[in-house]
Amino acid sequence: MIKVREEAYKYYFHFMEKRMDIFWKKYNNEKYPWTNDSILIRHKFTNVYRANDRVSQYLIHNVIYGDNAKSFKEEDTLLRILIFKVFNRIDTWEYIQGNLGELTLKTFDASAMSELLAQRIENRPIFNSAYLMTGSHRDYIQYISKHERWLQMIDNKFIKGKLFTKIIKAKSLEEIYELLCSCPFIGEFLGYQYAIDFNYSDVVNFDENSFVKAGIGAIRGLKKCFIDADGYSNEDLIRFTQDNLFKYREKYGCSNFKNLFGREPTLIDLQNCFCETDKYLRVKMPELKVDNVRIKQKYKKNGNNINYFFPPKWGLNNKIKDVCLQQNTKELTLF
Repeated sequence: MIKVREEAYKYYFHFMEKRMDIFWKKYNNEKYPWTNDSILIRHKFTNVYRANDRVSQYLIHNVIYGDNAKSFKEEDTLLRILIFKVFNRIDTWEYIQGNLGELTLKTFDASAMSELLAQRIENRPIFNSAYLMTGSHRDYIQYISKHERWLQMIDNKFIKGKLFTKIIKAKSLEEIYELLCSCPFIGEFLGYQYAIDFNYSDVVNFDENSFVKAGIGAIRGLKKCFIDADGYSNEDLIRFTQDNLFKYREKYGCSNFKNLFGREPTLIDLQNCFCETDKYLRVKMPELKVDNVRIKQKYKKNGNNINYFFPPKWGLNNKIKDVCLQQNTKELTLF
């Protein structure tokens, strides 16, 4: 039988409730501080819902469903998602677009983009530190820089090797994950993250609850929250949590959790929250030592507004507008 570590598992649900409280208070333009939880005030934590984070919002709103979205072919959309996510920085994407124009399969030139980014990296980072990006593989040792290796790999595998076509024809989210993991530099973590990013588009359309893969951070959180997995996998433990969300919310006094416009967290969100709970417990329960023992990033307020927008197939965007009208604020101008 699966056995939870009650004194730690309760903080998983505590984190979700309190982090969503912060989201809604920011959304409703309430004044800082948005919580009395000293850990959440001091340290940086991602949102409960992956799609709410600033970079994901930019990806969805600007890269996938931007002004010219209807003119893109399916392969164009997947290429745009992949290039954006490899660097995972808004300023890098805007630098590429600003200098090379709208990115499509027709305009993509790995060498030209490499040269452009080589100039950029002299003055500022081009990769987001949130993901550990590797760039070592025997087939690409002739390329000096990491970004050049990645871009050449994309050209070889995804474009010339027709991997985008295979992804479009895939029959499941797991199949897309496996296709991605077959590529140099893309391991299990990135394979799952990129599969979810592709799934934000209309090109790929699978249930987010159909597949999950636990990342390293989530595994640390799971080790802290479960005493005995009874032979079940990390992914099974995430599904166990999803199956028992309401039970444990009530048990731990977290029934005030307010979901995202009626959308409950899916497996990707729950996986993400185990990673964040690992970080939270480093402070709350430091005696539970699993690898890292401190939170590296402090929270800093970002004054830039987010115009929240979600994949239209989720059916949430009309609810955002309704709330804005009720709040008597400028439409979609939110913190």
